[in-house]
Amino acid sequence: MKVLILGGDGYLGWPTAMYLSRLGYDVSVVDNYFRRWACHELDIESLIAVPNLQQRAQLWKEVSGIDIQVAIGDITDYSFLSRCFTGQAFIANNQPTTNNREQAPDVIVHYAEQPSAPYSMMGREKAVFTLTNNLVGTANLIHAVKEFNPDCHIVKLGTMGVYGTPNIDIEEGYLDVEHKGRRHTFLYPKAPGSLYHLTKAQDGDMLYFYCRMWDIRVTDLNQGPVYGISTEESGHDERLLSIFNYDDVFGTVLNRFLVQAVSGFPLTVYGKGGQVRGYLNIKDTMACVELSVRNPAEKGQYRVFNQFVETFSVNELAEKVQRAGRQLGLNVEV
Repeated sequence: MKVLILGGDGYLGWPTAMYLSRLGYDVSVVDNYFRRWACHELDIESLIAVPNLQQRAQLWKEVSGIDIQVAIGDITDYSFLSRCFTGQAFIANNQPTTNNREQAPDVIVHYAEQPSAPYSMMGREKAVFTLTNNLVGTANLIHAVKEFNPDCHIVKLGTMGVYGTPNIDIEEGYLDVEHKGRRHTFLYPKAPGSLYHLTKAQDGDMLYFYCRMWDIRVTDLNQGPVYGISTEESGHDERLLSIFNYDDVFGTVLNRFLVQAVSGFPLTVYGKGGQVRGYLNIKDTMACVELSVRNPAEKGQYRVFNQFVETFSVNELAEKVQRAGRQLGLNVEV
């Protein structure tokens, strides 16, 4: 299958591109370098310097022999996104690509959203950017699928944060409701706690709407916080490692704790530390995405999976890092 990864330069996007290409998928990636320039702006660089996306693709080809096509641009620009669907965005030096990209992709893996709750709450400018990037980008994607390949399967990265912290069990995507003797299945009620999480709830509702209106295929992977940096593919060369943030804007909690533990900085548990979330390793994210790619949703189906491996409170997570640090001779404080 031809797979187009939106947000292919990101923490999850680039490892997914290598992983799927190694499994035999025909992979292209698109990115607007948002994460890189936001890190420059806020002075929160990645722990490890990584080459740009074209250099990464060239390095991957050298170590694996596999081509990953690259295009740099913004999917909120519909003309650019259209060229990605027709293959024109991947034509370099006026020469057509060697693998057949005249047809639209079979699968879209949609990582191309502003991913940080703190960033979305910094002020009006960043709030408007988050709304525009996440919702206009997703709307453009839906229209491109309808225009170029209505049978294309969208696999979108969601977040379990859209559910908030309700006082009832969180079901997978949907909830069966009985009211005054009648029953109906609804999308599980959402109570996001940041503007970022609100946009993820809104784009989910938008995708569900177009599944019903236009019979498109969508899988929404509501995942918990991801941790880790190493994958089987990045073991070939350290320059193939993913962008790894450990700050309080783009760094996920466990990645931040690990760097704090090694550097001798007390682990930053915000609030009371009782928030319970589901966590998974970056390798598990890629496996879940590939399972979804390989087993597409039905036409008109908006399919939701809650994607996590283990659940911990933030305090439990900090205690685990503290114990592991002590085993390595580190004096880890919380």
